[in-house]
Amino acid sequence: TDGGRVGALGPPSPLPPPLSLKLGFPSAPLPRPSPAMAKNLPPEDPNVIAKIVDHLKNRGLFDEFRRDCLADVDTKPAYQNLRQRVDNFVSNHLANHEWNPTLNKNQLRNELRQRVCKSGMLESGVDRIISQVVDPKLYHIFKPQIEKAVHEFMATEMNEEAVPNPPQEPEKQELSSPASGNTSNALAPA
Repeated sequence: TDGGRVGALGPPSPLPPPLSLKLGFPSAPLPRPSPAMAKNLPPEDPNVIAKIVDHLKNRGLFDEFRRDCLADVDTKPAYQNLRQRVDNFVSNHLANHEWNPTLNKNQLRNELRQRVCKSGMLESGVDRIISQVVDPKLYHIFKPQIEKAVHEFMATEMNEEAVPNPPQEPEKQELSSPASGNTSNALAPA
């Protein structure tokens, strides 16, 4: 009973492409090279980049960055402007529809979501949000933490390559050595 207007359908959820794609991060995991291979690959190699990104994820840096940005996002004018634009767009769209009990709310919601996406307001709004939330943190917060983690990763990779395989234990060498004179098959499986 909203004066004939459709309402309370819930907020539309048109989503822009993931931020990782906008920033150029790989969207799917790539095969991981061995530590020995990583040293010989060029720094721009996707496998090395994937290993480093995986290391950053395992350390929780991306989660920390996400929390840091989300804590600020709703205070920024770009977010407030985008929210107001989407709210107005939705209200205007719903004002053109009469409510009746047979109204297909899912169809209306999907149509609304498509129109919001096609309008381009999300893409431009998200770009403005990124410039207000992410960009100021990029060089003085994110970059130093990423550089530190990359240096730690590279040091770990170098240490793994520098450690030689340990020699075989003497008991195992004696059992497998035919010169030891041990011809017993007592240890062989039956």
